[in-house]
Amino acid sequence: MSSAPCPSREPPRYLSQAEAEAMEKELLEDYRFGRQQLIEIWGHACAVAVTKAFPLRSLRRRQPTLLVACGPAQNGAVGLVCARHLRSFDYEPTIFYPKRSPDPLHRDFTTQCEKMDIPFLSYLPAEVQLINDAYNAVVDAVLGAEGTQGTEGTEPCAAILATLRHVRIPIVSLDVPSGWVPGPVGGSGDISPDVLVSLAAPKEVARRFRGRRHFLAGRFVPEELRRKFGLSPPEYPDSDCVVAL
Repeated sequence: MSSAPCPSREPPRYLSQAEAEAMEKELLEDYRFGRQQLIEIWGHACAVAVTKAFPLRSLRRRQPTLLVACGPAQNGAVGLVCARHLRSFDYEPTIFYPKRSPDPLHRDFTTQCEKMDIPFLSYLPAEVQLINDAYNAVVDAVLGAEGTQGTEGTEPCAAILATLRHVRIPIVSLDVPSGWVPGPVGGSGDISPDVLVSLAAPKEVARRFRGRRHFLAGRFVPEELRRKFGLSPPEYPDSDCVVAL
């Protein structure tokens, strides 16, 4: 006797930039999530996704080194939190954060990383091979969704992206690969991440992602808000805060 076929899973809905901004606004204003709370949730989930994509035992280098490149806005703050949790998970992150935000919240996240003895690079090596040789992967927390506004051409973000385009080690992008802009076809200079971690819900620009693993960090999103925005995430396994798409 053949078993009944499993019902097909509805594909996840990809949000436009306006919808993503509206959902985050509701989380902050209607559901009373604090900005620090959201960044902490996302940063922790991104670190968990990194451990799933690159378990310690699978790393090609003896030292579990990771480079975390952080921009000056919210995506960079998520990267700082991600680095801190990666350190707690026994990885060895190094942070490149060339344009530090004056936001007190971002300063707090920076201090937490410093107090955990996470090193900060003063400059990004111009010789890409030095990065390839020193690290197992790069976490791209440079721009995220902020880059869809065209800010990828400003310094120091432009210089970081120019380097990331040429690295040969895997890239893990947080929320949206830095420098990607909306549209069905990417630019010839886009970075090519191996892993993408969508925050709260996948964004429309992520439809172009062709990397190895795509994770969603949205378990915390209230059910009512999921229904309002038509989200249909897959079931999260056990107590995991991320799920593979």
